[in-house]
Amino acid sequence: QVRLVESGGGLVQAGGSRRLSCVASGRTLVTYSMAWFRQAPGKEREFVAAITWTGGTTYYTDSVRGRFTISRDNAKNTVYLQMNRLKPEDTAVYYCAARSGRYYYTSVGEYDYWGQGTQVTVSS
Repeated sequence: QVRLVESGGGLVQAGGSRRLSCVASGRTLVTYSMAWFRQAPGKEREFVAAITWTGGTTYYTDSVRGRFTISRDNAKNTVYLQMNRLKPEDTAVYYCAARSGRYYYTSVGEYDYWGQGTQVTVSS
């Protein structure tokens, strides 16, 4: 069993930056691919970014590519999402997810473990 706890959310002005963290407990994340998803009010949960278990490959949805960076520190069992040049449309609850195995996926159903989410609100 893997427990994921996100932190770092809050209120930020458009154009600003925020770094989210996801700390895992229960098992080492070394053999898990990790991802960030987000869910805005009234919308389905959507993929944001993913990283393979070695950290060697990352993937982003088009709307955040070039602005967000996903990274991981396996020694700290932590995954990060650095968000720059934030826009009001980035406002959502951000969730960390883990999947056993070396490859990443972009579908909600492919991930085995989820955090409780952290709210990010971008004001215009």
